[in-house]
Amino acid sequence: MRTTLKNCQRIVIKVGTSTLMYPNGNVNLRTIEKLAMVLSDLCNEGKEVVLVSSGAIGVGCHKLQLATRPTTIPEQQAIAAVGQSELMHIYSKFFGEYGHTVGQVLLTRDVIDYPVSRKNVINTFNKLLENEIVPIVNENDTVAIEEIEHLTKFGDNDRLSAIVAEVIQADLLIMLSDIDGFYDSNPNENPDSTMFTEVNQITPELLALAGGKGSEFGTGGMLTKLNAAERILKNGGKMVLTNGNNPSTIFDIMNGDLIGTLFATKNLVKEENTR
Repeated sequence: MRTTLKNCQRIVIKVGTSTLMYPNGNVNLRTIEKLAMVLSDLCNEGKEVVLVSSGAIGVGCHKLQLATRPTTIPEQQAIAAVGQSELMHIYSKFFGEYGHTVGQVLLTRDVIDYPVSRKNVINTFNKLLENEIVPIVNENDTVAIEEIEHLTKFGDNDRLSAIVAEVIQADLLIMLSDIDGFYDSNPNENPDSTMFTEVNQITPELLALAGGKGSEFGTGGMLTKLNAAERILKNGGKMVLTNGNNPSTIFDIMNGDLIGTLFATKNLVKEENTR
């Protein structure tokens, strides 16, 4: 099953705030540059790559020299506006050094849910990829709100990455996090915890194992990643959850190495093993 990952052509990479930021709130430029190099080389190989990137608020806090993430919605949205601009500047600089152009795609949930705008989003992604431009996707934090009659917020970028993978019919979602994969218990608390190398379905038992909150500057957690994996599995896709500290492991994943946790249905495993 793992060996077939090298045949994946359209790939979504999701990177979390914990990968982009140091615990002290500074931007992790070294990791971002490595990520840009890896994704650029995948493009050179002929792959179609989409990057779903968190970090707007974290980078905004850094830019404005804020020690902690603000709590009010207007403050968060204002800081996201600053951070998103700065984040795209960083990505544009590093990808440009490796010969690739990036394009910003900011989404809200209603755009995806409404058929006409959904079609326009798909056309935009396809045109960017056709022109060898790397789409960098984030939620439009400056306008996203949650109201009963106007639901625009995805909730988290783990879910957003799964939705993007679904919309553009990606072959694979690679989710870069601050953990090596999905474990049967918290590896930070239990040294005897065991990582799942492959998960074929999201069960209530697995959901019960997922707990805890995200990083200080981020919003995600293991539960949101399992929810994203569940969406991927329902659509017959594949997802790998792994640590984002060293983006070069993406090459190993694409080569079929046992990196992280692979989420794929049993039927898909059987089909691809018979090819």
